Amino acid sequence: VSQSGVWRILRRLDLSRLPTSQRYKRHKERWKRYEKQRPGLSVQIDVKFIDPIRGVRKKHYQFTAIDDCTRLRVLKIYGQLNQKTAIQFADYVLEKLPFRVEQIQTDNGAEFQSAFHWHLLDRGLRHVYIRPSTPRLNGKVERSHRIDDEEFYRMLAGEVIDDAQIFNIKLQEWEHFYNFERPHGALAGQTPYERLRQATRASV
Repeated sequence: VSQSGVWRILRRLDLSRLPTSQRYKRHKERWKRYEKQRPGLSVQIDVKFIDPIRGVRKKHYQFTAIDDCTRLRVLKIYGQLNQKTAIQFADYVLEKLPFRVEQIQTDNGAEFQSAFHWHLLDRGLRHVYIRPSTPRLNGKVERSHRIDDEEFYRMLAGEVIDDAQIFNIKLQEWEHFYNFERPHGALAGQTPYERLRQATRASV
């Protein structure tokens, strides 16, 4: 059965959203604030809602994944926000990141519910939900979205982009700059790629 077929079946059976008891389980150790020491140990995923362009009905949603250790990011624009696009993005992330991902962390949004959750488990990953109404627990991806506003979307001011394909081309250029050229304050001036190389050497 295809991913979309599984999702439709879950919706028909009213199982597209996990029971409350499964969405979040209190675990004190999980919420300690520290940087993961190995690439792929935990990847935060979130969605940024792009403000509608005046006179254009199309909406865009920026899916973002950021590695906790290196701050390496994967970005992609979608025209819909649902579990199907979330699954597509997760698969895209796993294919694109140059290391094995062990855990994905998300908020409790509808796009990250049962079909998405079980898809990750089927692929051998852990899926952790943050505590409801606490976006700070996904702080690295949230902060990266503020950087997007300040350094990417501000440059697009007045430029009409109503085509997801064209939008993604520009976003990929920004992703490359962020990962390979932009110094990161939290990484002592290193780029995410430089931190990845450092972490990889340290693990050898």
